[in-house]
Amino acid sequence: MEKLSEGGEKVQCGWLKDKYGLSWQIVPTILGELMQDEDPEKSARVMQAMMKMIKLDIEGLKRAYEGTSAE
Repeated sequence: MEKLSEGGEKVQCGWLKDKYGLSWQIVPTILGELMQDEDPEKSARVMQAMMKMIKLDIEGLKRAYEGTSAE
């Protein structure tokens, strides 16, 4: 994320804009697994945690999934 955003800007939820104005989203593969859980409360917690992040923090997403503090 650091190299891609060089000369551009970092945005919420893993999005960034590179120095050419092209938008990218950096998404860890585990995010799909956490979001597709059959328990809607778990996936909702992950979504809420993700919405507060700029760079997606895998450990923070896992904590939200487990119901422990994502802060």
